[in-house]
Amino acid sequence: MIKNWNKELTPWPAPPVFGKIPFGNGATDTLNFIVSQLLPLVQEEIPHVILGGYSLAGLFALWASYQTEKFEGIVAASPSVWFPKWIEYATDNKPFAKSIYLSLGDKEEKTKNPVMAQVGNAIRKLNELLAEQIGNTILEWNPGNHFIDSEKRTAKGFAWVMNK
Repeated sequence: MIKNWNKELTPWPAPPVFGKIPFGNGATDTLNFIVSQLLPLVQEEIPHVILGGYSLAGLFALWASYQTEKFEGIVAASPSVWFPKWIEYATDNKPFAKSIYLSLGDKEEKTKNPVMAQVGNAIRKLNELLAEQIGNTILEWNPGNHFIDSEKRTAKGFAWVMNK
């Protein structure tokens, strides 16, 4: 159970982009828990593991794909790819996952917050990078802003990865 999203799902510290809570560097601990404690419980029954999430959890899933080969596929629904230095990181590294699903709401980049307004450009760039690096990726645009149909968007991503 994630108790502090801004800390436990982000790979490096960053200042807050809304509110007063900064981002931490707890993603390593979260990933270590998944790999060392959760995966051993299911890997015999589930040999093909897909990791996914929405928003900061989508960013975490993407980042995790650069850290370990344990995840065959990644679902990043409305991921927080606006996160400071994310695109530079993705440019300098290559994910281990064989397929990566990306999605974004068509109104998500239309925000007054200058950091979050970069999400559209960032996800387009990430999709280009992934197409070059692994080939098996897709970027789907959904109607609405960040808070519309998160469950459906995430489920679409898992369905796409499972059929690859």
